[in-house]
Amino acid sequence: MRRRVLGLAVAVVTLAGAAGCGSSDSGGGTSSASGGKKTQVTVGVIPIVDVAPLYLGQKKGFFARRGIELKMVTAQGGAAIIPGVVSGQFQFGFSNTTSLMLAQTKGVPVKSVVNGAASNGKVGADVTGVLVKKDSPVKSAKDLAGRSVAVNTLQNIGDTTVRESVREDGGDPAKVKFVEIPFDQMPAALDGGRVDAAWMGEPAQTVAKAQGARVIASPFAETDPKLTVATWFTSAKIAQQNPELVKNFTEAMTESLAYATGHPDEARQILTVYTKISGDVLAKLILPSWPPQVDLASLEKLAALGEKDAIFGGKKPDIQALFS
Repeated sequence: MRRRVLGLAVAVVTLAGAAGCGSSDSGGGTSSASGGKKTQVTVGVIPIVDVAPLYLGQKKGFFARRGIELKMVTAQGGAAIIPGVVSGQFQFGFSNTTSLMLAQTKGVPVKSVVNGAASNGKVGADVTGVLVKKDSPVKSAKDLAGRSVAVNTLQNIGDTTVRESVREDGGDPAKVKFVEIPFDQMPAALDGGRVDAAWMGEPAQTVAKAQGARVIASPFAETDPKLTVATWFTSAKIAQQNPELVKNFTEAMTESLAYATGHPDEARQILTVYTKISGDVLAKLILPSWPPQVDLASLEKLAALGEKDAIFGGKKPDIQALFS
């Protein structure tokens, strides 16, 4: 799930070049809902808990009723999905909000269209958390200063929010040593002593808890209990040239978010369709919040923290232009 600046820039150039050899259609299809036909829409996704509403909405027919036939393509993360959307490989994609801000400050033409996932606001039981081994001397976030913490991607939403948890707990965030490790490898890395702590999403944190690990911080909830973590987005080209498609996708996704919120058991069960999560892990993993709209105040705070961490190269993200 790498989203480093260089990787993003190279991927944009590579995919844009490849797109020049293919179709220039910005809609993903030529048929319309009014004609009883479907427009095939390719969506770049990550196989994580957060995207469950998309699959649930597909199952319930929310997209089909608006003339959209979904095709999901799995990617490692924003480093593939963002340039994939810009090049036309995908019409829509899913990405965390820091990655989208980073893309915007690098001149990548993207536009968020609907909310994706948010913190559930529960400190100690949020969709992500910093975990340590059962016998670790680390008792709270301030104790992470001088210790190693695994994050899935350096200079992104993980280390930015972890630093904020440390700062709010009275520790020195500058002394935290971040190590890049994929989420699915974090439980083993923590259990094996490769790192002192790990910032994990689901299902990794549920797996780690089963191994005896304990949560000592909830960076998303502690940064802002309403933090918008990720959104669904499209390219500026599609937003301008095919507003009807964007409108239909947004409406279907909004209905899907509401349904997932009201039917958490169904949202949990749909995970078996696109992940290998099952059994006790499926039953115990923590779900995010799926509000219908982004929380702009939380995104302004996240952007300010990113600026403090110098991940935007001195440029300030335009939150209103990107997310509203």
